[in-house]
Amino acid sequence: MSSSASLNLAPEQKRRERLKAQRRLWLDIHLYIGLVAGSMLVVIGLTGSLLVFWQEIDEWLEPAMFTSAPPPEGEAAFRPLSEIRATLQAALPAGAKAGGVAYPRNESGCYKIYYENPATGDTRRLCIDPYNAKLLGDKVYWSKKGVQHHSLMSFLYQLHWSLLLYDIAGDNGVVVAIAAILLVVSTLTGVYLWWPTPGKWVKALTLKRGAKGERLNYDLHKLGGVYTALVMLAVLISGVSMNLHEQFVSIVDRVAPLSAVQKDEVKSGAANGRPRISFDVAVDAAARNFPEGRLVNIGFPADESGVYSICRNQIEKLSRFIGTRCVLIDQYSAEVLGMRDPATGTAGDVFMQWQWPLHSGRAFGWTGRILVCLTGLACPLLFVTGVIRWLQKRRSKKIHAEREANRTPAPSRAARG
Repeated sequence: MSSSASLNLAPEQKRRERLKAQRRLWLDIHLYIGLVAGSMLVVIGLTGSLLVFWQEIDEWLEPAMFTSAPPPEGEAAFRPLSEIRATLQAALPAGAKAGGVAYPRNESGCYKIYYENPATGDTRRLCIDPYNAKLLGDKVYWSKKGVQHHSLMSFLYQLHWSLLLYDIAGDNGVVVAIAAILLVVSTLTGVYLWWPTPGKWVKALTLKRGAKGERLNYDLHKLGGVYTALVMLAVLISGVSMNLHEQFVSIVDRVAPLSAVQKDEVKSGAANGRPRISFDVAVDAAARNFPEGRLVNIGFPADESGVYSICRNQIEKLSRFIGTRCVLIDQYSAEVLGMRDPATGTAGDVFMQWQWPLHSGRAFGWTGRILVCLTGLACPLLFVTGVIRWLQKRRSKKIHAEREANRTPAPSRAARG
């Protein structure tokens, strides 16, 4: 080979060596993140798959408490909210503080109210029949005695967002948020390592026919990661937005400024001796200005400067994906202070409003919920096949090293005489 040809090969050889080194680096990053955070992903993914359908599961487990028998006229027969309020006030123990009222999600639902019992510190949940305003039940949702006393749904939620560390050590989901950030990196590196060269896309997106053993395990890991990557990224990032909410909001605000409504900076005016209006009055005040849609939730003021948040969904003119509007009402004057919806917010507001619908899959209806559920179910597959892949490589390296150590070196020419 001529010297000029050798010089031409040298830069190409260096480029290939550099690419191999980069690939080994990303492989190591992908591997070690998977080994460290993968077991957490299994728990988070499986519980998330169940929580996609938490309302249906909840009502199936306790139908007597959480559903009612609707009359033929359905929601038209709901009792006025003033009667629901009277039942709630009579049911709450002295000093108890309710966080809000969840409107019946369908004609067979009930009003659900979560409140803190001042005597025990427990969070309890009570249900009120919408057709006769009678109390259906009042049970512990989250217990200060420990996780074994939680309701099933509360236990699953605690496990999902904090791995029960909130109950054990007071951790507010920081560990899970850090794991989610690492898993975002793992997902991106996995896609990078998978990315096929031109002309090999079909092979990269299909399971090899007749694959067994090591090849089958590799294909399952590769395809499971690729086909869930987009949903996985959306769920992980939105999870970080909830577990590290203040930090996430601060970052988004720097990139795409958020409104005062989205940053929860809207406050009620001074009381000036006025009593707080009741939640049914707040609902009426919001409906006079924005009657569209179906009432879904009534958020109560958290303190003396807080506001009522009256949320309605199924507002098609807003968005086919996020059709929810929350109107903020002054707790003393019933004045409309602002609203949160994708039609009036800033770009940053809309981005933040996408987080929960993406995390739960509700942005895309049943299709979105099923995709999120399947992605959660894929988490054990990704972890197990990843561990098997790691063990296979370790075994292969060990065998190779043993062969090299046992290999007898060939005698030199001088030794052969």
